Amino acid sequence: QVQLVESGGGLVQPGGSLRLSCAASGRPFSTSPMGWFRQAPGKEREFVASITASGSNTFYTDFVKGRFTVSRNIAEKTVHLQMDILKPEDTAVYYCARYRLPFSVSRYADTTAVELWGQGTQVTVSS
Repeated sequence: QVQLVESGGGLVQPGGSLRLSCAASGRPFSTSPMGWFRQAPGKEREFVASITASGSNTFYTDFVKGRFTVSRNIAEKTVHLQMDILKPEDTAVYYCARYRLPFSVSRYADTTAVELWGQGTQVTVSS
C-alpha cells in the first residue's frame, strides 16, 4: 500500500525545535520529489519546504527560511523537516507530500502538484 507516515510533532515553547519525519512507501523513493505543507485552523493548506528527488535542491517559503531545513535519506526512504526557532505562528498540522511526476520546480508550492498526502502531524508552539 502506497502511503506517507509522519511523526515527530508535539508541543514546544517559542524558540524551541522539533524534527518531523516522513516514512515513504510505494513508488521508488529515489525518483520522488517530496515536500512539506501545513494547515492552521481556519486557513488554507500552505507550502513550507520541498526537496528534489536527488536531494540536490531545496525550496522554502519566505517565512521559514533560515529556521527550517528539509532533508532526505534515500536509503531509509525518509524525509525530514528540522524546525528551529519556532514561533507561535508556526502552529499547524504539518503534512508530508509526494509530488506527481513529471515534476516542475515552478510548481513546488502548488497543492495541486501533490499526488499523495500523509495523515498530518500536529505542531503546537506555545508557552
